[in-house]
This record gives sequence, C-alpha cells and structure tokens, in this order.
Amino acid sequence: MRNILLVAKREYLEGVRGRAFRMSTILVPVVFAVIIAVAVFAGKNSGVGKHVLIATTDSKLAADIQSQLTDDKDSKTTVDVIVPSSPSERDSLVAKVREKEIDGLFWIDSAVPSKITATYISTSSGDIVIGSRLESALNHALAAERLTARGMSKAEVDLVMKTVTVDTMQVDKGGKEVKSNGLGAYLKGYIMGIMLAMTTMIYGMNVARSIIQEKTSRIFEVMLASVKASDLLGGKLLGIGAVGLTQLAIWAVAAAALAGSAFAAPVLSGQLSIHVSITEGLLFAAYFILGYLLYASLFAGLAASCETEQELQMYTPLAAVPIWLSFSLIWLIINNPSSFWSIAASLFPATAPIVMMLRMGAQTPPAWQFAASLAIMAISVWAVLWVSARLYRVGILMYGKRATLPELLRWLRYS
Repeated sequence: MRNILLVAKREYLEGVRGRAFRMSTILVPVVFAVIIAVAVFAGKNSGVGKHVLIATTDSKLAADIQSQLTDDKDSKTTVDVIVPSSPSERDSLVAKVREKEIDGLFWIDSAVPSKITATYISTSSGDIVIGSRLESALNHALAAERLTARGMSKAEVDLVMKTVTVDTMQVDKGGKEVKSNGLGAYLKGYIMGIMLAMTTMIYGMNVARSIIQEKTSRIFEVMLASVKASDLLGGKLLGIGAVGLTQLAIWAVAAAALAGSAFAAPVLSGQLSIHVSITEGLLFAAYFILGYLLYASLFAGLAASCETEQELQMYTPLAAVPIWLSFSLIWLIINNPSSFWSIAASLFPATAPIVMMLRMGAQTPPAWQFAASLAIMAISVWAVLWVSARLYRVGILMYGKRATLPELLRWLRYS
C-alpha cells in the first residue's frame, strides 16, 4: 500500500503543478460561460430585425398580420404590405428578395376563402423563427376574421382568442406541488453531464498517455525493480483521479462563490435558476470516481497493449461511443425520465454517470435505482480493472510486437 501511495503522490503533484492543469482550471469554465452566453444571445436574436413584405388581396387580413408582428417589440420586425397584389407581381417581388432589398416575402393567396394558401420566400433556408411567427400571426388573424364573419363582436373575438399562460408544477417526494423550473433543471443536468463526460475522458486518457510515455522511454524497466506492476497501476489511477477531483472541487467552490455574489443574482433567478443540493453534489462525486475508474482502467489496459500514442488515439472514438449515446438520449430522458430506456441507460455502467445526471435534472430517480446503478458500476470497475491489471503486467514490457486478440488472451493466462 505504501508504494501505491508514493506513486499516487508523484502522479498527483506532477499533475497539479503542471501548466496544463492551471490553464484548464481557469479556461474551461470561461469557455463554458462564453458558449452559454453566445447560445442565449443567439436564441434571443434569432429572427430579429427582419424586413418582411406581405402580399395578398385581403387588406384586413394583411393589416391584422402586420399589427401582430409589429406589436411584438422583441422581434423588431419591419412589415410592409402590398394590397391588393396580383400573381403577375410575384416575380418582381421575389426579385426584391433575391437582390436583398427585403429579407422575405410572405405571399398569401386568399382568392378562395376556404382554400387559403401561404408561402414565405427568403434567401435563407434557416428562417425558421420568422416563419413560425408569420404562421402563428396568419392563423390568429384568420381565426379572428372567421369568428367576426359569423356575427361575433370584436370584444367577444378578443375574449375567445385570448391566450392563457400555463404554469408548470412538479410533485415532490412529499407529495407537495412545487413550481417547476424546466430550463434550470435542463441546464443543471446538461452541465453536470458535460463536466462528467469531459473530466472522466480527459483524465482517463491522461492515465493512458502516461503509460505510453513511460513505456516508450523504458523507464518502467527501472521502476519495476522496486515497485510491483499492480502498485504502479494503482498509484497512477489514484493520483491522476485525485487531480481530477481537485479540479472539480476548485470549480465547485468558484461556482458557489459566484452564485452568492450580486453579479450572478440576475442570472440565477427566474427561468435560469440553478440550485445543486448536497445530495446531488455527493452523487456527482461518486459517479465521477466510478466513471473515471471505469474509463481509466479501460484505457490503461489499451495503453499497455499499444506501441505508440498514435495507435492509442485510434481507440479514442470507440471509447467515446457511450458518451455520444448518453447525450443522444437527452430529449427522451428530459421528457420521460422514468421510461424503460432511461432506466436501462442509467443502469448500464458506461452510460450511467451522464444519464443519471440528466435524469436528476428532470426528476430525482428512486433511491434503489441509484443504489443499483452505483453497485453495477462498482462491479464493472472491478472486472475491467482485473483484466486491465493483467494486461498491464505483461504489456508494459512488450516491445516491437503488435498485440493481437490471441496474444492478449495469452497475456491474461500468463499473469
């Protein structure tokens, strides 16, 4: 045990004293903050400031649509109307779009009231936001016009067409109704999942790179004179894992300090309110440790069987498949966190850490699922570590020979 701790101390001090650790500790949160800020800014400004031309033969319909679009101050849409318009004018109006005199043409064919058709023409195929606004405004105006035609007064029409805001509530474990914060829950689960995926992969790969570097420099031949191979592997896993935990602890303390400041108060409120409980923090740490050990053990076994770092990198996309799979299920998990596939993915060891973080963001799973997930992960870590340790004992001293599958099986028997 003493040798394991000595190796772990060496790996830990080497990791935290490195420039890469300091730079990543500072830059990674900054990059995440910039990405989130850009995404929020882009979402608020998508479809904003457009100049749209409405062409139709129905002046009242055009006026209603124009009124709805201009009343929406956030969209900052400039709306012009050509009434009446004839099919012969369409080509010249499309030419204005092509020459970018206007951003889009909203052509409404209302010659037959029962078969009204509408087309939005622009130079971009990505005008989804403004297209959705136009469709909503058209349907709202048509509904109001048809109700008026059937004898309803304007006040009655306004009452019928008045929208209702839906407040979302969530039933907690005590059976009480509490206000639900969907966006905050989504962001919390997503950010925690991203952090787990990133840190487990990065530090798992660090273990593999360390093994490859020491193997190619043949420093193992000296180290093995005083330390057993299993002690070396155990020390590496503990030391580099401790570096990862240290970095996460620094981020957690910095985030807590920032959340309590006046600067963050306007952001961490309302729809963007994000709160992490002590239980969630402990579970995050548990899943990081088990996820790291699972991936690091796998990478250690692979690294011992590789000759160069380039050869090791060929396996990286395969190791990232579980992470891609976890995030591909994000909408299923957020919308139905208790479905069969959500539960199955949270019990599968390779996807459990990220999927559990996503499920916690939507709805806290039952305690037995956390217990089962952690137990299965612990057993999986033991099994992968058992195999990797035996490959490691033989592979670190094998040079100049590519490790085939039969060769790896022989290594397992030798050790």
